[in-house]
Amino acid sequence: MTELTAEGPAPAAADPSYLKIEGLWKAFGDFVALRDVSLDIARGEFICFLGPSGCGKTTLLRAIAGLDPQSRGTIRQGGRDVSGLPASQRDYGIVFQSYALFPNLTVERNIAFGLENTRRPKAEIAARVAELLALVGLPDQAKKYPAQLSGGQQQRIALARAIAINPGLLLLDEPLSALDAKVRVHLRHEIKELQRKLGVTTIMVTHDQEEALSMADRIVVMNHGVIEQIGTPTEIYRHPATLFVADFIGETNRVATTYSAGAVTLGEAVLQTRAAGFADGAPVTLAVRPEDVLPHAVGHEAEPRPNHLNVRIGAMEFLGSYWRTHLTSPALGGTPLVANFSMNAVRRLGLGTGAEMTVELPAERVLVFPRGDEHG
Repeated sequence: MTELTAEGPAPAAADPSYLKIEGLWKAFGDFVALRDVSLDIARGEFICFLGPSGCGKTTLLRAIAGLDPQSRGTIRQGGRDVSGLPASQRDYGIVFQSYALFPNLTVERNIAFGLENTRRPKAEIAARVAELLALVGLPDQAKKYPAQLSGGQQQRIALARAIAINPGLLLLDEPLSALDAKVRVHLRHEIKELQRKLGVTTIMVTHDQEEALSMADRIVVMNHGVIEQIGTPTEIYRHPATLFVADFIGETNRVATTYSAGAVTLGEAVLQTRAAGFADGAPVTLAVRPEDVLPHAVGHEAEPRPNHLNVRIGAMEFLGSYWRTHLTSPALGGTPLVANFSMNAVRRLGLGTGAEMTVELPAERVLVFPRGDEHG
């Protein structure tokens, strides 16, 4: 029902989404790559499509770009239906994994390519190219050719070219995967800072969970052509909606068990959990992240406490900022428990192979999912 005011009907609330995807399907013959995907992206958001190879994330990006149009469904950008428009008539800049720079053109000509197609005055184009080179930190590279630049520099030039025409949407298809680890870490920070400075709505495809967690405002986790979960990095990591998300983002100890009266069993141990909505006796999968296994000295409490287990350290691996520790206990039966302990905790408690200790699995960190919820 339309709300009436003294001036007449109240205007409908404006749709806050800049990019609105509804009921998107994409099939290649009998293979369905996208299955009824719907998603709203706000203006200025940095969104990451995250998932394993073949999950549909690049197919979704290419559908948004008009490079591989959807089989059905609609895409609206800035209130305009672009579902049937060719790529050339959509408002976006794109950076590919391979950079796709023109090898026979200088850096400045690469950046100017899209601007020249708009028939702007040469002086205006030159000024814009100089501005972009300064923006990406390469003001002295204008006359060089792509082959004379490092991979990280080429990626920056590809970014400069993509944003040259001030697109409403910036699409990044695995932009950092061809770079070595240190350059990748540095460049992801630079890309995020650039995106914040420009305020451009950005979608990045990646299979690297660390990239997504460190760069995205929200993450869209995909698997088998569907969206498993949408949320902030903290929501996705701390409150995974499915076991697939819990497994794909970070690491988990996972054990098939049953649920009963707010608790699950791990071997002979009964663990309280905050998870709800399961019937007593329901088959479930218990999941606990290694960093959520909290270390204590043996006998730190006079009386046994819920979710505390006495364990023995079977093996330890030094991984720089923490020790990956493999724990066993008669109470766990044959189920090993992997924990990540900080260097300070290992030093403070004097932990080593064969040592005994007590660990705590906080109830709010004992995740429970329906059995068979892996989806992959």
